[in-house]
Amino acid sequence: MMTDYADRLHAAIQKKRTPALVGLDPRLDQLPTEIIEKARNASINEYEMAANAFEEFCKHIIDVVSPLVPAVKPQSAFFEQLGAAGCLALQRVISYARQAGLIVICDAKRGDIGSTALGYAKAYLAGEDPQAAPFAADALTVNPYLGSDTLEPFIETAVQRGAGIYVLVRTSNPGAASFQDHTEQDQKLYQKVAASVEESACQAASNAVGNYGCVGAVVGATYPQELQQLRRAMPHVPLLIPGYGAHGGGAVDVATAFDADGLGAIINSSRGINFAYNAEPYKEQFAPDQWEQAVELATKEMIKDIANNTPAGNLQ
Repeated sequence: MMTDYADRLHAAIQKKRTPALVGLDPRLDQLPTEIIEKARNASINEYEMAANAFEEFCKHIIDVVSPLVPAVKPQSAFFEQLGAAGCLALQRVISYARQAGLIVICDAKRGDIGSTALGYAKAYLAGEDPQAAPFAADALTVNPYLGSDTLEPFIETAVQRGAGIYVLVRTSNPGAASFQDHTEQDQKLYQKVAASVEESACQAASNAVGNYGCVGAVVGATYPQELQQLRRAMPHVPLLIPGYGAHGGGAVDVATAFDADGLGAIINSSRGINFAYNAEPYKEQFAPDQWEQAVELATKEMIKDIANNTPAGNLQ
């Protein structure tokens, strides 16, 4: 019998004793010099060079964080902008992370109708079996704003493969309110989406051992009061929370996302971990060639912050 995504995720969180999630957002202008030089010497054009650099950089980060955190979240856009070479690098990074024992959430924000949505689902949702999809992620971020029917192919594939989806409900970007706060009959649009996600999560949770199923939600750390309301509105929905660190959200802001056992949510930091060596206080503590030590310390400090300020401390 296929193991439900939320059960696998929570087992990984309990094993590592933290819900910290490291995003993989490689940016060429911030990569260590030695990685760029090595990639340039092995490449035939700029796209290939960047793709090779992104792959090696992300693999180094995976080596550093895999003993510390349960999951990573590669952002597909950074790879896709490089064409075929970038897509191949994304495949390899996902595979490398899976081999390291990490849960992989591919942040691609896919959303479409009918057979097109099914195509995206089959491409990214490998779930329990890494061989089940070319981009072998455990879970995928999904955009619901074409309508609730667009989620069905993703949910069906997730259930079949022991995968998960995270539906965009309340995002952390400053302009989110321009559409998501649209109000009709005293209900905001994101609240209507949340109600639909909760219903879908309950319907899809028949294989789950715990209270959560394979249908999750993305809710930003930059709106703590709304996060608290949405947690109450979606009690069976695992949450993916961006906005920690570089976007301004702190551990105190995300405390209400967790249940009493410290489960039910995973907190993402990307730039604050990836490029810690370029920012204070790590820039002062580490030389440029010690960038991996900066990544490790930033990850450990995030884990400590979450443990000290949220119910996730009960995992320690």
